Amino acid sequence: MTDNDIIEFDEDGVSKQDPNTPSIFKMIKSFSRDLAKYIKEGAPNVSPIDYAERLDACKACPNLKPSIMRCGLCGCLLEHKAKWTTAECPDKPSRWKTQEKSTDSTNG
Repeated sequence: MTDNDIIEFDEDGVSKQDPNTPSIFKMIKSFSRDLAKYIKEGAPNVSPIDYAERLDACKACPNLKPSIMRCGLCGCLLEHKAKWTTAECPDKPSRWKTQEKSTDSTNG
């Protein structure tokens, strides 16, 4: 891990490196909400193709924080959030296609 990989926050929870990144409190709230929904729904994952498409959409997004691969709107780590069928892109309009809920028990 390099110094660039470490995110430092001030006393208000705002990133010292990039004040446009959501505060640590907003990131925790967003992640907790998304994680609870993911678990409640049975931890469904998108297909590998949809996962790659989501990451490509994120990489093309102006809100991406590429040095840390976090969404600049919600602060989530994209490598995790993009896998979750229950997660949505916070941009308006969404950059991810809508996922159909499946009764299939396999998780891509």
